[in-house]
Amino acid sequence: MRPSRIVPLVVATALFMENTDSTVIATALPTIAASLGEDPIALKLALTSYLVSLAIFIPISGWMADRYGARTIFRAALMVFMAGSLACAASNGLGWFVAARFLQGIGGAMMVPVGRLVILRSVPKAELVTALAYLTIPALIGPIMGPPLGGLITTWLDWRWIFLINIPIGLIGIALATAFFEDLREPERPPLDLSGFLMLSLGLASLMLGLASTGRHLLPDWLSWTCLGVGAALLVLYLRHSRAVAHPVLRLDLFRHPTFRASVIGGSLFRIGTGAIPFLLPLLLQIGFGLDPLQSGLITFAAAAGAMFVKTVGPRILRTFGFRRVMVTNAVLAAGFLAVNGLFTAQTPHWLIVALLFVGGCLRSVQFTCVNAIAYADLESRDMSAGTSLASVAQQISLSLGVTIGALALEAAAGWHGRSAIRAEDFAPAFLTVALISGASVLAFRRLAPDAGAEVSGQRLVPKAASPGR
Repeated sequence: MRPSRIVPLVVATALFMENTDSTVIATALPTIAASLGEDPIALKLALTSYLVSLAIFIPISGWMADRYGARTIFRAALMVFMAGSLACAASNGLGWFVAARFLQGIGGAMMVPVGRLVILRSVPKAELVTALAYLTIPALIGPIMGPPLGGLITTWLDWRWIFLINIPIGLIGIALATAFFEDLREPERPPLDLSGFLMLSLGLASLMLGLASTGRHLLPDWLSWTCLGVGAALLVLYLRHSRAVAHPVLRLDLFRHPTFRASVIGGSLFRIGTGAIPFLLPLLLQIGFGLDPLQSGLITFAAAAGAMFVKTVGPRILRTFGFRRVMVTNAVLAAGFLAVNGLFTAQTPHWLIVALLFVGGCLRSVQFTCVNAIAYADLESRDMSAGTSLASVAQQISLSLGVTIGALALEAAAGWHGRSAIRAEDFAPAFLTVALISGASVLAFRRLAPDAGAEVSGQRLVPKAASPGR
C-alpha cells in the first residue's frame, strides 16, 4: 500500500481513540457530573484541562520527535494516554478527574501532532489532500461511534467503562506504529528553547485556567482575573523572546506565509464554534429536553456521520473551486447551521434535528479539510515540524475557547433571567454567540489569493487572456 494511505491509517488509530474519548465524554457529561456531585457546567473544567495540557506540550512535540524519533515518541504518547484513561476511570472527585484528563492531554499532545508530522514528511505535496482524507475517514468513525456508545455505556453500565475502551485501541496503535512507522528524525535540530517553553506553557496554562474558571466554579473571581493577567503578561514576554532567539519553541515567523496565516487565524475563529458543540448540544438534549444519554447520543452522532459522508468528496470540491472560494462560502453556511442548533425545542421532531446536524457536520468537515491542508501549502519540509506545532497549539486554544465561551454565554443567559439553573431557552444565545465568532473567520479567508494553495488542491486555473495590443 502506498505511503499516502498506510501511514495516515496508522495515525488514524490515535485519532480514533482521542476522538472517541472526547465524544463519549461529551455525551456522558451530565451523568459524570451527578456521580461526582458537581454542576454539569463545572465539567467544562474536565474538557478544558485536557486542552490546556495539549496547548502546553504540543510546542515541544516536534522537537521531541526530531530528537528521539517519531515512532518512539508516538508509541510513548499512546502509553501515556492509556495511563490517563485508567486514572479517569478511577476518579472519585472533580479534582482527580481534571488531573487525570490533564495526564491524558500529555499523551494527546504528542501522539496526534507527531503522527501528522510523519504524514507530512512521508507524503508528496501533490498527494497531501488525499493523505489527510485517508487520515480523517477512519478517525471520524470515533465521533460517529462515540455518542451512541457513550449513551449506551452511561445508560446501562457505569460511565467509568468509557475510559477503559481506550486500552485495547491504544495497544493496537502501538503494534501498528511498530510495524509501519519509520523512526523519522531530523539529522540537524536546534537546541530546545527551554526558557521560551516555560514562558509559553505557563502563560497558556494561566490564561486558559483563568478563562475556564470564570463564572461560579473552581476559583474565586479575583484569582481567575489574576490568572488571566499573569497568562497574558507571560505570552507578551514570549512574543518579545521569540524575536530575540534563533530557535524559539514556537516560530511565529511562519505567519509571513499568507496561506499559513489564514489557516491558523481563520481556522481558530471557525473552531471556536466547533469546540462549543460537544459541550452545549448534549446539555441541551439531556438537561433542556430531558432525554437520556442514549437518546442524546443517537441524535448527536449525526454531525460526525455527515462529516464522514462528505470527506471523500472534499478533494474533488477543492480541485473544482479552489481553497479561497470554498472556505469563504462554507464558513458562512457552517456558521448558519451552528446557529440553528439554538432554535431546537423539545417539540422539534428528532428526524429534523438529525438532518440539520448531518448537514452541519458535512459543512464543517469540508472546512476542516481546507484549513488543515492549506496550512502547509507554502511551507518547506524543514518548516513542517514548527508549522505542525504552531497550528496544533492554535487549534487546541480555539477549541478550549469554544467550551469556555459557550459555558459563559449559557450562564449569562440564565443569569439574565435571574436563575442559577440552566434551561432550554438559555441555549439559543449561547449557540448564536459561538456561531457569530465562527462566521467571523470569513474575514481571514477573504484575504487569500484566488490561486492560494493551488499545488495542494490540484486546482487548474484558467490563465487570464492577454490584453489587446500586447
